[in-house]
Amino acid sequence: MPFGFYIIMAAQFFSSLADNALLVAAIATLALLDSPAWLTPMLKLFFTISYVVLAPFVGAFADALPKGHVMFISNAIKVVGCLTMLFGVHPLIAYGIVGFGAAAYSPAKYGILTEYLPHPKLVIANGWIEGLTVGSIILGTLMGGALISDAVSSQLLKIDIPRIDTGIDTAPEVAIALIIVSYVAAAIFNLYMPRTAIDHKPAHKNPAYLVRDFAHCLRLLWRDKLGQISLATTTLFWGAGATLQFIVLKWAEIALGYTLSQSTILQGITAIGIAAGAVIAAKTIPLHHAAKVLPVGIAMGIITIGMTFVRDVYVAMAMMTTIGALAGFFVVPMNALLQHRGHILMGAGHSIAVQNFNENLSILAMLGVYALLIRLDFSIYTVITLFGVFVAVTMALVRERHQRNVREGHMPQIPTDATH
Repeated sequence: MPFGFYIIMAAQFFSSLADNALLVAAIATLALLDSPAWLTPMLKLFFTISYVVLAPFVGAFADALPKGHVMFISNAIKVVGCLTMLFGVHPLIAYGIVGFGAAAYSPAKYGILTEYLPHPKLVIANGWIEGLTVGSIILGTLMGGALISDAVSSQLLKIDIPRIDTGIDTAPEVAIALIIVSYVAAAIFNLYMPRTAIDHKPAHKNPAYLVRDFAHCLRLLWRDKLGQISLATTTLFWGAGATLQFIVLKWAEIALGYTLSQSTILQGITAIGIAAGAVIAAKTIPLHHAAKVLPVGIAMGIITIGMTFVRDVYVAMAMMTTIGALAGFFVVPMNALLQHRGHILMGAGHSIAVQNFNENLSILAMLGVYALLIRLDFSIYTVITLFGVFVAVTMALVRERHQRNVREGHMPQIPTDATH
């Protein structure tokens, strides 16, 4: 890989590290406010809403400027969100501001891959990016859990700056202050992003035009016989992944008696599995065979139901690693295929914006259902069973649709020189 790719990876690592650590800190802040349990998944909902609302505009914005500039602006917005939470704004609102920055960041993050690299390297690049992102999820989640723990936060709160009252008096506040440093590091790497040969056109300023253009791109990708399969798969994956993140926290509390800080360890273990699956997929699945991983998604849903029978921590670790590995293995080829089709049909920034719209609409819907079930006092074991059945059945329907598309013929051509 060219050197510029590693600059992209470093920027993504620090930004994602902060995103995941901040979620833990925000959950801890809600706990300090004695918020009801159903408000916890609403954090992710507030974070995600910007992806859906801004989808018609962020793709055009990402294609109008060099991607490094877009990512720098986005990280600056994330810092503003952190500062508002630090200064007492409600966590839902503050985390929503961070989500605003993340919505603008995502099309640039993935779009630069298709601009900077030839298509044979897309699966490899996605394997590395997803693996590194998952690594940052692991470290970010564990970092957030460690920073809010009594052992670490008590020591950090003892640090005093002479003649300056920082106003940092709680574990979540000291965690947020350190998380800002990670966003600043990401912004510094953004300044050294590689420039591509793509001619960045000024974004259209007419909102009505941008909405119509986005709607056209949305229809274009859903009507494409390969685009619709990869888009349906990644849409389900991100909705299920966001929901599973909160299911694991609740499940660890009920089934294993874990605290929030301890539960983040299981989230980290799941992410390790995703990283392993992503790396294996990058090495073994070429772009033109991406659709062959669809049965793995069905298996993931079925195995998830097994969480309801687990009471032993070591069995729990093994199961979460397996679920993560299956998820990583099937999403990386699908993500690469989606980027390839999107780049051909409409351009990198627009296609990623369409992808983000669908994936985050799925997150909003699934988290909304999860929050409702928790508010209605459904057992976490019932929630897990419903979740696993939904994932397995939906993936089976997607696989059946792909097989029907193949039988009907006229499938888009995928370059067969896309080596591992």
